[in-house]
Amino acid sequence: MTTENLQKVINKMFENITVQIPTYENSPENWNISNGNVAICIIDNTGNIYGKIWGSDKVRGRGFYDVAYRKASQVWITGYKTGEYERLVFTDKLNYKDFGIELPDLMGWEGGQPIQLDAETRISCGFSGFKGINDLGIVEKAANESNFSN
Repeated sequence: MTTENLQKVINKMFENITVQIPTYENSPENWNISNGNVAICIIDNTGNIYGKIWGSDKVRGRGFYDVAYRKASQVWITGYKTGEYERLVFTDKLNYKDFGIELPDLMGWEGGQPIQLDAETRISCGFSGFKGINDLGIVEKAANESNFSN
């Protein structure tokens, strides 16, 4: 995928997430976490970083972006979803030393995932602000609703 098309897909993902946020934030379990502040970080194959912060509290948004970046960067380095990678490490199916992330620095929370856009383009996504399963779902849905072929 060209850089221009990738930027279009990512912008469309941001638009799709913007539309979804009210659905998720109206749930008490999510509102108690973020108070309407959420963030996404996306890292492409070449290490370019794309991000967006939603909400009115810039400091809280910054904190959620920091977590989203850590999720995305762990996925970018390891190729595994956050949470899944930790399970594999702690059940001795993967050696954390092979990836260079020390044990205290593992993310642990769900919300980071790789998404294959086309045959050669994979992005590593991290979302933070809602419950982990919702963090994964909102990005997955946004990616599925984006047109990868343009």
